[in-house]
Parts: sequence; structure tokens; C-alpha cells
Amino acid sequence: MNKAKQPRRKHIPQRTCVGCGQVQGKRDMTRVVRTAEGRVHIDPTGKCPGRGAYVHQARECWQLALQNRRLELALRVALPEQDCVDLLKFAETLA
Repeated sequence: MNKAKQPRRKHIPQRTCVGCGQVQGKRDMTRVVRTAEGRVHIDPTGKCPGRGAYVHQARECWQLALQNRRLELALRVALPEQDCVDLLKFAETLA
């Protein structure tokens, strides 16, 4: 018996928000990356080398991630002051 091949479902990578802990599609979140030099910045392409963490594109999630040190724990680094200021500025632009 030959069964007709059914089309494969496209795999959607899932990531966990370090702010709220909810799981969502990778493309719906913002990636933050720690570079080899120890700097932390936003990775708009999602392809920069380094340790990454994901945060929803919501101000509340960013505040939780930064205030509760969840982002630092996920990236395994103490956030440099300038990088923290840059991330807070980005969070202020979100709804």
C-alpha cells in the first residue's frame, strides 16, 4: 500500500524569553548577544557570533530581564554600564 506523501510542516524554532519565561517563535523575539570581548548588544540579524539570549519585544519583558539580572545570568556576564544604558534606551522605544 502506497500512501500519498503528506507535505512536511515547516519547523519553527522556539526560544524562551529571559524576561517573562514564555516560549515563542524565535523570529518574534529580539536577540541579545555577548561578544567575545564581553560586550553586550542587540543582534538584529540573529546571526552574530557569541552567546545569545532572547527577549520579547515588549517593554515589560525588557524591564524584568534587566532589573532582575536575568539577562546577565542568561549571558553569563556582568553587564557593562554603557551596554546596560544602551539596552534601556532600546527598551524605551518599545510599546
